[in-house]
Formats: sequence, C-alpha cells, structure tokens
Amino acid sequence: MVTGESSDRPQPVRVFLLDDHEVVRRGVRDLLEAEPDIEVVGEAGTCAQALARVPALRPQVAVLDVRLPDGDGVTVCRELRSRMPQLACLMLTSFDDDDALLDAIMAGAAGYVLKQVKGADLVTAVRTVASGQSMLDPATTTQLMESLRHRDEAAADPALAALTPREREILALIGKGETNRQIGEDLYLAEKTVKNHISRILAKLGVDRRIQAAVIATRLESADPHDGRHPHRSW
Repeated sequence: MVTGESSDRPQPVRVFLLDDHEVVRRGVRDLLEAEPDIEVVGEAGTCAQALARVPALRPQVAVLDVRLPDGDGVTVCRELRSRMPQLACLMLTSFDDDDALLDAIMAGAAGYVLKQVKGADLVTAVRTVASGQSMLDPATTTQLMESLRHRDEAAADPALAALTPREREILALIGKGETNRQIGEDLYLAEKTVKNHISRILAKLGVDRRIQAAVIATRLESADPHDGRHPHRSW
C-alpha cells in the first residue's frame, strides 16, 4: 500500500537556511526545493532565530551565512554542533576570507562555499555534506593553518609561560576544536567556568580570537607531545 511505497523511497535531506537577506534565502530555498531529494525545513535571518529553531526542526544540513547582523555563522555552527553533533554545517559567504575559513574549520563546519557558487555546485555541496563527507580541501586547510601559525608564533612564546596548568589543558582542547560545552564535560567544569578561563587565556596570549589560540595550541602540542594528550587526566 501507500505505506510500503513511501518506506522504499529514501527520505529527502532536511536543510535549514540562515541568511539575513530574504532574497538570498528565497533563491537558495527555490534552488534546493527544486531537487526531489532535498527539503528545506526552516529558515532564519538572525543567529538568535537559528539557535532557537534548528534544534526543534532537526535538519541534517544547516546552510549558514558567515556574516550576520547579530553575530556570525561560525559561532552558530559551533553552538549547534555542540547540541547536535551529527549536524553538517555548510558555510555560505560572499567573502573569500582565510581567517573565516579557519574559524569555520575549528567550529566543525563540513564545508565552506562562496555565494558566487553555481546553483548546481551548491546542490552538490549540500548532498556531499549530508552524506558525511567534507567539502574542505585538506591541503588548503593545512596551508592556512601553517600560515596563521607563523603569523602568531612570535608573540606566543613568552605568553605561554604565563598560563596555569588548567589553562594549558583548556588551550589544548581548544586546539582540538572542542566547544566550551565539550571542554566542560572533559574537565568536569561548568560551561560558564570554561568561558571565563578562555577569556583569560586569550588575554594572556594577547589574541582576541579563538582560532588564534587554537593555532597556538597546535604548536604547543607539537613542541611537547605529552602536554594535552590526556588533558582531563593530568591534574
């Protein structure tokens, strides 16, 4: 009967859209919904709306604009993946920004495409990340991380000595791309406590962005392979 037929048919990929431009959202929605295997289940124009709506709608893919009036898509990606680890985030932006790409990687994004992308390529990107694959080129990622590492290297060395053992543990976990919530679970700390520690870490390192601390952390780990290997067991 009808039930049997529908059970044989694969479920469409559930997609959520976040962009502050209504025209862009409509265009992307129309493009995706023209595909029989994709369904747009919701949309938002602000970070706050997305954080409120996505967990209830349970999409498989979130297409997130990087620049938004009340924040940025990278932060939304990090927060949503903290709550929904299986969610694939595809960052969509009009800027070709290396720092934004690195931020997206550290937040756990599965892909990063420019708004100038062809419609067919965007559809392919959605299908790719929905299947669990990454749209991020490993060689490009490595090159960008190396570039940022050298840029921050000179200022970091004396600052690292000022970190407490706990702050070094947290820095190591930042380097692994963990969210505040995941760090709290690893170290048995409240999420607010983790956030306070990270604020102090950034201040001591003389940086103002989490990605810069993450790059410093990867260099710290390579310099001392024992430090941060099992951070939650080291005290």
